[in-house]
Amino acid sequence: MSFRDMSTDLRYPIGKFARPASFTPESRASCIRRIADAPAMLRLGVAGLSDAQLDTPYRDGGWTVRQVVHHVADSHLNMYIRLKLALSEDTPPFKAYDENRWSEFPAAN
Repeated sequence: MSFRDMSTDLRYPIGKFARPASFTPESRASCIRRIADAPAMLRLGVAGLSDAQLDTPYRDGGWTVRQVVHHVADSHLNMYIRLKLALSEDTPPFKAYDENRWSEFPAAN
């Protein structure tokens, strides 16, 4: 990622998602690798941080580092279940979750 990829809107520090026009087997494999590598990268990224650092918001009015890490896990778990439901049911439900409420659970604070 280069500096020009960064957004000036701090809600989207690396920019909003832009769906590619198409996927190739190579790009799909790259996405799968990035998802598989995400837990280790998150652990590496927060390794050695103090509680004070983990409890620092990444922007004014934003979640703390700890909440962002928990959000990534929550988001991946929800997507995993949604995918399994989509693959196993004819009319799977789509259950949203309140990300902001989840960020307030004790584990994320």
